[in-house]
Amino acid sequence: MVKFERFQLSNGLKVLVNEDKSTSMVAINILYNVGSRDEQPDKTGFAHLFEHLMFGGSENIGSYDTPVQMVGGESNAFTSNDITNYYVVLPSDNLETGFWLESDRMLKLNFSEQSLQVQQKVVIEEYRQRYLNQPYGDIWLLLRPLAYKVHPYRWPTIGERIEHISDAKLDDVESFFYSHYAPNNACMTLSGNIDLDRAKHLVQMWFGDIEKRDVKVRDLPVEPVQQEARHQTVTRNVPYDALYKTWHIPNRLDKKFYVCDLITDLLSGGKSARLYQDLVKEKKLFSDISAFVSGDVDPGLIILGGKVMQGVSLDEANEAVGKVLHDLMNCSFTERELKKVQNKYESNILMGQTNVLNKAMDLSYFEMLGDAEMLNHEIEKYCAITPSDIAQTANEIFKETNCSTLYYVAENRT
Repeated sequence: MVKFERFQLSNGLKVLVNEDKSTSMVAINILYNVGSRDEQPDKTGFAHLFEHLMFGGSENIGSYDTPVQMVGGESNAFTSNDITNYYVVLPSDNLETGFWLESDRMLKLNFSEQSLQVQQKVVIEEYRQRYLNQPYGDIWLLLRPLAYKVHPYRWPTIGERIEHISDAKLDDVESFFYSHYAPNNACMTLSGNIDLDRAKHLVQMWFGDIEKRDVKVRDLPVEPVQQEARHQTVTRNVPYDALYKTWHIPNRLDKKFYVCDLITDLLSGGKSARLYQDLVKEKKLFSDISAFVSGDVDPGLIILGGKVMQGVSLDEANEAVGKVLHDLMNCSFTERELKKVQNKYESNILMGQTNVLNKAMDLSYFEMLGDAEMLNHEIEKYCAITPSDIAQTANEIFKETNCSTLYYVAENRT
């Protein structure tokens, strides 16, 4: 059970406080309710670009990392389809350094052509290294538009094309900032050696004067139900053929999301799971294979992928995957298997709650979803799932018409 207090400033900033006197550190987590799904189709990658710009200096502070390091802290950030999350962990005695830095970059970034050009080059290089010049790196550039046709999940967080980053103008960047990065579009969580009174004082002092902004209203297109199986084959300079498959699943708050999460663990949660035992260890069709849920706020995906062994055709590998899924749909798993993955989730959640940063990030995320208290009910939601829930949901999800399949063919094997 993660205990917390909640208050809100007049400018709309939501604040959660989790007091933990067992540590001398405090995590300051600020989650902005903006991700790649909030971008325009011709200007993708902006949320990720801002992750970099936010470390490039604000109006009054030239460097973010140096002051953090000087007081014995650490900081970082990440961007997803749905959120942009910034955090700093530092000693409680030096807490105001974190408030000073975070408040100033929420107030106003250093909008300059030089700063933009520097970060554009960094992001473009990251795009090339991770997505274009790495074996299997372009998987998400292929899978997303195969699975999604109208929802902005159809492009990856880094952007649909390099040109969207290279062509970004300073006016576009500044407009995106003031439309999304605002106290009334953020949740701050403090976890660690801090009490509620001190938190209220510091938050009001450092963030109270930042004005509320006109946050762009989110109006996203709803992805239509997939009505037919989709297939794509590409050829790349990679060592082995690979198979990738996706299926649409409900949104993050739907009960069936939790069922889907357990399904993927039954399939690939370690070397005792079904995909590894059947297709890697026994039949030796794959060298590795895994399945996971995307975890998106809006309806997301189950993603399955694996490298195929030499001499095995992608058709044969695909058919073998289908047989494993068919067995699961027919409830051919034991109560012990289900209990094992449920226990794993419970232990992972409880272990994560021993870390102040994990607690700060989780509380912020669930507050963004609607109520941070939901964090304290995650375990019971997983443990309440029955074998019939697994079988019923598997039959609904693993329909052929709900599936998109990508054959990733190695050039030297064509």
